[in-house]
Amino acid sequence: MSTTVTEAKQRLIERVRELAYLHSPDDLFTLASGRQSPHFFDMKPVMMDPECAHLIGVLLHAEIATLGGIDAVGGLELGAVPLAGIAIAKAGRGSNLRGFMVRKEAKGRGGRKTGNPPGIEGSTLNSGDRVVLLEDVTTTGGSALKAATRLSEMGCEVAACITILDREEGGQDAFESAGITLVPLIVRSDVTGE
Repeated sequence: MSTTVTEAKQRLIERVRELAYLHSPDDLFTLASGRQSPHFFDMKPVMMDPECAHLIGVLLHAEIATLGGIDAVGGLELGAVPLAGIAIAKAGRGSNLRGFMVRKEAKGRGGRKTGNPPGIEGSTLNSGDRVVLLEDVTTTGGSALKAATRLSEMGCEVAACITILDREEGGQDAFESAGITLVPLIVRSDVTGE
């Protein structure tokens, strides 16, 4: 029995609430962006949960299919790495969908066999490839947009960025300003009800 997109989204919201969401209005969390927030989402337990990986795979596959002609998926370490694996696995045997990761700091050994520039690892990316960036949580979009710039400099077309969760704190506007569509699988208000 297959899982529909609607079922996958609703169940993912429930699982994110159970596994990833913390709320602390009196003791704010400092986010990777440097912002302070009463809402915190740790998506690592979500991405590493078998049911959630399936749900994310259903949703990623549906979004990638709507974009059409995507050659590769990936994004910044660490959050995008499991997402790229989930997307490739869900694409199935016979798919040509490739995965990549963008290191925050290039290591000297990456890219030797693939021909990718330092800091871009995984499958070979070619000029003209249409790629989708993946993120676990989007706040301002700053980190992913830096990765998008690096990919564009290689000649890749960044078709979109798909994030598990958009915190609804400016990421959508930042991506829009960069000419990239941000596609959230779910948004903060889905989880918090606010």
